Amino acid sequence: MNDLAPALALDATTIRIERRMPAPIARVWDYLTDPALRETWFAGGEFDLRRGGAVTLEFDHSRISPEKEPPARFTAESRAVVHGTITRCEPPRVLAYSWRFMDEDSEVTFELTPDGEATRLVVTHRRLAGRTQKVMVASGWDAHLAILADRLAGREPRGFWSMHARLETEYERCL
Repeated sequence: MNDLAPALALDATTIRIERRMPAPIARVWDYLTDPALRETWFAGGEFDLRRGGAVTLEFDHSRISPEKEPPARFTAESRAVVHGTITRCEPPRVLAYSWRFMDEDSEVTFELTPDGEATRLVVTHRRLAGRTQKVMVASGWDAHLAILADRLAGREPRGFWSMHARLETEYERCL
């Protein structure tokens, strides 16, 4: 496993991405659960960290990378508020939540395993409606996780939108 392995389609509605994150498990967990840290690579918003707890994701992609303006087709998604529910919370190893995004319900699971001084992070996103959504979600997670790795390593994050566009082209071919 390396930090550039593509997302895999596990079935018609599920993708999975594995990454080796350059930080201990407790620090990666903090970046998944602390709103101030999460908004630097994905989305802010509060989580009630218990099974059945509320999830609020406040997307503002202008906060996560040097590229501030999204392509026109992503203007609405770049500053969306999404709500969901925690379906599994086992600190610091597993976090899962459902969410409703673009009129579709899905669920994402984060599994963390210590890997020396780093952490193996597996992201599985289920209940994706069709190939178009799988391509978009795989591209998004891949880009967000690259920015998370940059943040954890103390590097300037890559440009989200250019990376997302490149990945979307690649996933169009392979998913």
